Amino acid sequence: MKKFFKLGCFGLAFLWFADLGALYAQSANFKAGRSVDLLHQILREVAIFYVDTVQLDKLIDTGIAAMLEQLDPYTNFIPEEEQGSLELLTTGAYGGVGSPIKSKSPRGIVFSEPYENYPAARAGLVSGDEILEVDGVSTATLTIDECSNMMKGMPDTEVRLKIRKVSTGEVVDLTLRRERIHLSDIPWYGMVREGIGYIQIDGFTMGGSNDLRRALMELKGGGALSGLVLDLRGNGGGLLEEAVNMLGMFLPRGTEVVSQKGRHPEQDFIHKTKEDPIDTDIPIVVLVNRRSASSSEILAGAIQDLDRGVVLGTRTFGKGLVQQPRPLNYNAQLLITTAKYYTPSGRCVQAIDYSHRNEDGSVGAIPDSLIREFRTKNGRIVYDGGGITPDERIEAESYSRIAIELITRDLIGEYAVHYRANHLEIASPEQFELTDSEYEAFIAFVEKQDFDSRSTTEIMLEQILFTAKREGYDSEVVKQLDELKRAAAGDKAQDLLRHKGEIKQLLEEEICGAYFYRKGRIRSMLRQDVQLERAVEILLNPEEYKSLLTPRASSSSSGFVTNVPEEAVEIYAQTTAFLVGS
Repeated sequence: MKKFFKLGCFGLAFLWFADLGALYAQSANFKAGRSVDLLHQILREVAIFYVDTVQLDKLIDTGIAAMLEQLDPYTNFIPEEEQGSLELLTTGAYGGVGSPIKSKSPRGIVFSEPYENYPAARAGLVSGDEILEVDGVSTATLTIDECSNMMKGMPDTEVRLKIRKVSTGEVVDLTLRRERIHLSDIPWYGMVREGIGYIQIDGFTMGGSNDLRRALMELKGGGALSGLVLDLRGNGGGLLEEAVNMLGMFLPRGTEVVSQKGRHPEQDFIHKTKEDPIDTDIPIVVLVNRRSASSSEILAGAIQDLDRGVVLGTRTFGKGLVQQPRPLNYNAQLLITTAKYYTPSGRCVQAIDYSHRNEDGSVGAIPDSLIREFRTKNGRIVYDGGGITPDERIEAESYSRIAIELITRDLIGEYAVHYRANHLEIASPEQFELTDSEYEAFIAFVEKQDFDSRSTTEIMLEQILFTAKREGYDSEVVKQLDELKRAAAGDKAQDLLRHKGEIKQLLEEEICGAYFYRKGRIRSMLRQDVQLERAVEILLNPEEYKSLLTPRASSSSSGFVTNVPEEAVEIYAQTTAFLVGS
């Protein structure tokens, strides 16, 4: 009888726990249903009783955006009217005239950099030409987005523009036929030293691997190619499949290059190269920086893990999340994070942990204590927890505050427009240099502009002086700090001369871009690129290249990397970096 009683109690307990599990599930469903019901009631009450007229669709869109912000910056709702932006990110193509535009006081809306061989450039439009009307509508009443949307449209349709030429002030009427504008993922490639090829990859859009294939084949066909630089700096990512296809050009068919794991098994994939490679032996250096993200990290991580090449530069961004578009009603889509991706060694490079938020809602980087050690194919030690750490860290040249201010205020761009309007032609990007007299003309141009020319030292001294006064230091201390601040202060002309080297270089790059488009800007930039110079040096020294791919003892007795991830960077919400699962 006791035995039966015990068994009966056990059975009752089992049923109680089973019921508790069911109740928990029911409770979770009840809470979700209650929240949805309350949301519906709130919208109804606001629509009926709120004191002013409310646009419920905008209110709901705001609510959707706020809800998705609690997940991660890459999960986004895309309504029907914004499908073009998703198409641009995935295909790199749109219908238009082929030029970005910007607002520039006092001239209004102007072309900023027409794309080579597209309608705007073929019509003779240049950076700085002002758009007065679009299809008879004055741009004085339009925002940048409104003007851009009016100029975009279906290929083979026409758009009428009234333009004021920056060089002559002449007003002209133009009718341009829109085309499908495709921005190549390979803006420039070429030989940077005898035997050393260079390819810049600035995206992973649909068909981008075909662009890379053509560039690589042309470099190989042009003569002896003994080394290759793949430049991923500033590349925010794109389609995962394109990264896999690019890797397939340098690795044997069937090589595992990335895997992804999600909450549901159908989101788990192992991605392997699918085609025969072009070259599995040529030495490769991959250039990366803090703005290399997503698919860039897949490519760099696979090259590193499989010891196929050397990664050089600074730590990458650290985006190890995969997005997939899910169809919704009314032709809308939800771009939702469905998985995390892992490099061949098993690393997840995600730097920011969105699943565990602080009490204030903020997020932080993966803590150092959770960083794990992995091994490359050759046995070299690599780490997860925050981007791809280069095999050799080389910082890019930094800029002074005044140079950054000139860029931010677009004064360098404005002077390039001014220069372009007064010079019919210039030397090639590899040869073009501003003369001393031309730089003095730039100083005269800038001195007339209103901008903050204070140095970082001046600003810091001003802050110290303010704090000293607030904390009640005696007048002698305040006086000495004030004298220091005055001594550090300089006029614009002096500061522009002090930083002539870096500012002159920026000017030359901008001017070359105005004459020779994106290719010209890149060709000018590469003349004084310390990271590229180091990459070439490594490729020209086979022994050094080999040594960087040779296992070395761990530098940390605890098993963790001594060069831990840098401080968490700001959320890159506007990035184009996202991955579309297959």
